[in-house]
Amino acid sequence: MLCLCTLLFVQTVLTGCSKDDKEEEQLEVTPENLELDDSGKGTLNITSNTKWSVSTTADWLMFSTMSGVGDGQVTVRANGSSTDDRTAIVTIKGEGISRQTVVKQVAVDETPDIPETPFDNTTQIIKVGGVNLKMIPVEGGTFFMGENAIHEFTSFDDAKPVHSVTLSSYYIGETEVTQQLWQVVTGQKTTSDSNYWNQWNSTYGLGPNRPAYYISWDDCQEFIVKLNALTGRTFRLPTEAEWEFAARGGTKSKDYKYSGSNDIEDVAWYVANSYEKGKSSPDYGTHDVATKQPNELGLYDMSGNVWEWCSDWYDSGYYANSPSANPLGPSSGSDRVLRGGCWGNTYEGCSVSMRLNEKTDYRSPDIGLRLALQ
Repeated sequence: MLCLCTLLFVQTVLTGCSKDDKEEEQLEVTPENLELDDSGKGTLNITSNTKWSVSTTADWLMFSTMSGVGDGQVTVRANGSSTDDRTAIVTIKGEGISRQTVVKQVAVDETPDIPETPFDNTTQIIKVGGVNLKMIPVEGGTFFMGENAIHEFTSFDDAKPVHSVTLSSYYIGETEVTQQLWQVVTGQKTTSDSNYWNQWNSTYGLGPNRPAYYISWDDCQEFIVKLNALTGRTFRLPTEAEWEFAARGGTKSKDYKYSGSNDIEDVAWYVANSYEKGKSSPDYGTHDVATKQPNELGLYDMSGNVWEWCSDWYDSGYYANSPSANPLGPSSGSDRVLRGGCWGNTYEGCSVSMRLNEKTDYRSPDIGLRLALQ
């Protein structure tokens, strides 16, 4: 038989075990004052036992992640440089407490050197068999390539980390290569058979100003060889970095999610206004080029309509080791890069940072090309 004191002890222990004592929330951030390095980058270390989120009112800062649980790190990057010192307050908020860090970027007097080559900063119009091929100048400069947290697309692991890239000047096509231009150069004919896989047809879009599609990377190379022979010029596919710089608006960039706007309807033929209309609708499939709003450089359809091949081999981890000046992509690989999204993609697929990869002989009714020119 238990004595009274023993019963009291047992009752006390059991009462203590059932008490719902919530663990005290912890949230610490170091350093309290973060000065970004010469590349515009810095790291915040977060010690926490709960969920947390990162925010700032400064539009020139980007973060590697906007939220987390427990201990973590957040890479902070400046979007470009400034001729004046600039500071911002970054708030890390937990469930019941928050911390703040002051981020500073020191003024940069010089931009990275860009190789000096003569460049005619005017639109080039090259006539090819009666078709005007318009090439838009892209003045060289430095930009941050990759998917940043501001754009809210967090699933593009192969578009990270954001990294600084400096490019020389070049030209890029005002539009995707049209069916009319492709026919003039190659002699390829059209077909009305909607089931014929390797040819254009009325189901996916047929017309002189529709983008050429069912185009493999290998097909692009054959086309470019013939085009260069006809024109005496040096056309090529753009590098992935050149493509993204142009899609973002080059030195005139306003840092839009899509090429030319934060509203995808302004600039892109994509799933909601094309694919979801159904095959019986005239809006299904590709659309005439240059019927949506252009971007800051005057380029059309760099978001949506058809995917566009780049010259680079694809490597999901390439951004972590990319050269900072005129990157050409990996030296080898099994797939090539495609950019820009298409008429069958959701809004994420049409982002300026979305990457896709396919074999060099792959063809599809949503893949075409855009030309570059030295």
